[in-house]
Amino acid sequence: MNPVTLLPFIVLIGAMFLMTRSAKKKQAAAANMRNEMQPGTGVRTIGGMYATVKELHDDSVLLEIAPGVHAVYAKNSIGAVLDDAEYNRIVHGDEEELDVDGAVVPDDASSLTELDAADDASADADDDAKIDLGKKAEADDAEPADKKSDGKSDGEADAK
Repeated sequence: MNPVTLLPFIVLIGAMFLMTRSAKKKQAAAANMRNEMQPGTGVRTIGGMYATVKELHDDSVLLEIAPGVHAVYAKNSIGAVLDDAEYNRIVHGDEEELDVDGAVVPDDASSLTELDAADDASADADDDAKIDLGKKAEADDAEPADKKSDGKSDGEADAK
């Protein structure tokens, strides 16, 4: 057999090997994370529920989902182990202190258009000079559109 014909099969086998290797690494990291859990640690389940670990067993974990409310979950259902600061920020709404020395990003674009007092006055004058799109009084005095002037008087009729 020609080695060129075997090349696509070799590339396919190599790609499959790399994919399974990365999947095994992810599984090992998740298992390591679950084994390092300690009582009192904040966790997020794969269903998105946040809880605190109370007890660890071989294949299960006792979680406190609310004060005084406990539930037993499989260790495989733990999606992430959170550090204390992140858990408190998410569950209790604790805000981290802002760094006042860092750059402050505004919530709106008003700071992008900084105007001084002279520009404010000209901007106000421009706002007043804008076109009024409301109905004008001259439009009321105009002739109604249903009366057409075709150049004939009322008494004249078409003779056909």
